[in-house]
This record gives sequence, C-alpha cells and structure tokens, in this order.
Amino acid sequence: MSKLSKRTLLQASGWAALAAAAALAGCGKKEEAAPAAPAAEPASAAASEPAKPEPLKVAFAYVGPVGDAGWTFAHDNARKAIEAEFGDRIVTSFVENVPESADAERVMRDLVGQGNKLIFGTTFGYMEPMLKVAADSKDVKFEHATGYKTADNMRTYDSRTYEGAYMAGVIAGSMTKSNTLGVVASIPIPEVIRNINSFTLGAQSVNPKVKTKVVWVNKWFDPPKEGEGAQSLISGGADVLFQNTDSSAVLQKAEEKGKLAFGWDSDMSKFGPNSHLASAVINWTPYYSKAVKDALDGTWQTGGVWWGVKEGAIDLVSISDKVPAEVKDKVAKIKAGLTDGSFVIWKGPIVGQDGKEVLAKDVVADDKFLSGVNFYIKGVEGKVPAGN
Repeated sequence: MSKLSKRTLLQASGWAALAAAAALAGCGKKEEAAPAAPAAEPASAAASEPAKPEPLKVAFAYVGPVGDAGWTFAHDNARKAIEAEFGDRIVTSFVENVPESADAERVMRDLVGQGNKLIFGTTFGYMEPMLKVAADSKDVKFEHATGYKTADNMRTYDSRTYEGAYMAGVIAGSMTKSNTLGVVASIPIPEVIRNINSFTLGAQSVNPKVKTKVVWVNKWFDPPKEGEGAQSLISGGADVLFQNTDSSAVLQKAEEKGKLAFGWDSDMSKFGPNSHLASAVINWTPYYSKAVKDALDGTWQTGGVWWGVKEGAIDLVSISDKVPAEVKDKVAKIKAGLTDGSFVIWKGPIVGQDGKEVLAKDVVADDKFLSGVNFYIKGVEGKVPAGN
C-alpha cells in the first residue's frame, strides 16, 4: 500500500472515531463530513532539473599490454587516476597491443566511431596514422605521446625521461665495480639515444672511468629479446644494467645473474629485490588531468608540452638501501635543482663519441637540440643504428 493511501485511511478512521464519541455524549450535532483526501504530492524537483550533459568519452591506444609493468602500465595507472578524479563526467576505454603500423589507423578510426572525443596515442609510431585520422575527424581531439607533428585537433605531449636516466646514471656510476655499464635499448630514435647519453652523463659525473655498452632489440616490448640483450651485456662485462624497454626482463636477468639494474617507466622493485637499485618512473597523471580538463572546459588547443621533474612527471623512486647515503643525497640535490631550474643536465662542454665538441662550455642545450639527438657522447661504445 502506498504512503498516500495509508495516510488517507488513518485520517478517515480518526474522524470516524470523533463522530462516534460525539453521538455517545448526546450532543445531537450533525456528523461532520470527513475532510477530502489530501492532494497528490508534487512531482520530484529532480524531474524539472536540466538533464546532465553526456560524459566525455576518452580512449587510449596502447603499444603494449597493460600488465607490462613499465610504459603501458604507467599510462594505464594514469587513466585510472583520471577516472577517479573526474567521476561520471568522463568514460574511459583502452585498446592494448596496438602495433606501430597501419593497424594503428584502423584502431583509431574505430575509437572515433565509438564516439570518443578525446583520444590518446601512447607511442611514437602512432604519429602518422593519428594525423590521417585527425584530418578526417575534426570534432575529435587527438593527443600523441613523444611525437613532433601537430594539427589543429592534434597536439603532442612527452615526459623528460632523460632526467630520470641521468639520476639513475649517478647511482650506476657510484655502484659499478667493473666501470662497464650496459643499456638494453628499444628503437633508435632521438628519445632513446638521448636517454642512453643522459644515463652516461650521470655516471660520468661521479665516475669519469665508466663506459657504456648498448644492445638494441628494436622492440619496445619483447621480454625474451630484452632478457637476451641483458645477458649479452653481462657477458661483455657490464655489472650495472639500464634499459629503455618496457618490460621487467632486464631487471629479472640481473637478479638471476647477481648483477645490479634499474626499473624503467614504473616501479619495478618487486621484480628484482636484490638487484634493483632504483626505478626511473613516469607519472602521466598530471598531464592527462590537464588534457581532460581542457577538453571539458572548452580550453583545449593544439601545441606540445614536455614535462619532467618540475611538473611532477618524472621521478627516481625506491632507491635501494645498497646505495650509500652520500649518493642518495646527491640525487636528492639534483632532483631539487631540476625542480627549481638551478640544475641543467645538458650543459657544455659535452663531447661526442668522435671527440668533437657537441656543446661548448657553459652552453645549455635547448629543446630543439635535445629533440634531435642522434649521436653517442664520448664514453658510449658502438655505433648508433642507421635510420634514427
């Protein structure tokens, strides 16, 4: 029974009781009619409120699996963070293991077809496919990670991973016994070459004797190849390993062989409790939060951003107890200097592998210079693969 009918019956029975009492008292008064049932309650105020706007649909194209423990894992953690931040104002989705090929274009067109209005492509190789889709989807905003081409509805974003690489290098140079460092590298593009050089610069800042060996696997995510690359470096005398690949295989190989290594992109400490020295991590949340807010507020515009320690996008975390206190202090000072701008990594004199000066004394590299790094600095062995 509804609340309305219950209340009406109660009121009616109350008046009947009063009438009966009056008759017994002999008052002789004519029985009064019971009051009319109350009017129906007004419709809910919520019904008159304006309808909520449809949530912004946000999609992510990932080059690897969300469980890679590195690059894609970091992006997906940020996706979850913006879901929590913006609540029902957005709906997010993702596609993982999207190749850096024509297939990326198909995936992005499908994401547009699903009604997504903000689409993130999280690897360098998506640049050309995304440009094509953006040209045909002017009402959609596209964001491309690590690229350099833009359009009216496509902008670029990146993190200064070389800052994390440099800080890791400071620790590596302090911890090596053989003075031979090893890097498992992915694709020979400026981003990766810059990280190899920055790692070496960091190591040289505390130990001028170090040299760096590099093995290229030509994949972002291929755990077996990454492990093989790590083994090759260990066989070549490297006792501290670094990587610019997406899985934890390098750290796991170091753990297996009793060597030291770093995590990359995400905190990988659990994969090598004895070998792990620190993890150079990326926090994509600050940028993804900005991009979503821009799209929701109507302030989104094309361009490019490159964020690092200063903006909370790069950090070196889970530094091992094996690392001496004075080295930890040095890293902390570097981090503070990167935050307030008082410390610069790429400042001359810096000499290339061929002995020629690439940055003169006291000259600070600008972003254009850094974006085009396609050479090894002195101390890095081998040749940069062709086609970078």
